[in-house]
Amino acid sequence: MKKIIIMLSISLLTTSCASTPGDPNAKTKQHAAIGATLGAVAGAIIGHKNDPTGGALRGGLVGAAAGGLMGAGTGAYMDKQQAEFEAQLQTERAANQVEIERLQNENLKITMNSEVSFDSGSSAMKPAFGNTLSKVADILAKYSRSSVTIIGHTDSSGSEASNQTLSERRAKSVAFHLQDKGVAAQRITTQGRGETQPRATNETASGRQLNRRVEMLIIPNNNIQ
Repeated sequence: MKKIIIMLSISLLTTSCASTPGDPNAKTKQHAAIGATLGAVAGAIIGHKNDPTGGALRGGLVGAAAGGLMGAGTGAYMDKQQAEFEAQLQTERAANQVEIERLQNENLKITMNSEVSFDSGSSAMKPAFGNTLSKVADILAKYSRSSVTIIGHTDSSGSEASNQTLSERRAKSVAFHLQDKGVAAQRITTQGRGETQPRATNETASGRQLNRRVEMLIIPNNNIQ
């Protein structure tokens, strides 16, 4: 039994690490293979318990197929969503107003900088920021199998307590706008981090500007296939 699990894991993990240089679908394939590996190991264990004479191998192959489909499904779903965000927010990205990152856990992180979002000390959105958020909302409404966590940040100007409250209000302002544009409220959560997670020094004006921001984490559902 142990030999089967070890051989199955080595084989599938080796496959997950092999990719063709320049392959635009490399990320999706890699996550599919990793999902297959995890599914195979789980399936082998289940199969062995139910049928020691041969269920381990059969269970491993079934688990590999299921795990591979789930990994590929999530990766492809987030690939498409990321591509649409990048296309629709191309102008804002070129002006360094918006940053889009793909995180290792398949989440998308969209960072919206302070110069286009809120005036200093205010949670009222600037008009241009509302236009940007409307683009985001259109894509989120289209890709409904993901949730959104909105996180507000401030610089260290003012008291820690007031900055915490301000960051929470800003996150909620973004959430309300997304809801007004059709994103279901149950998909959205908000957090305020105040001044506790700076990206740069608060000793300079440019550093404080970087620290005043709103981040959005786009998180895929667990059942995407």
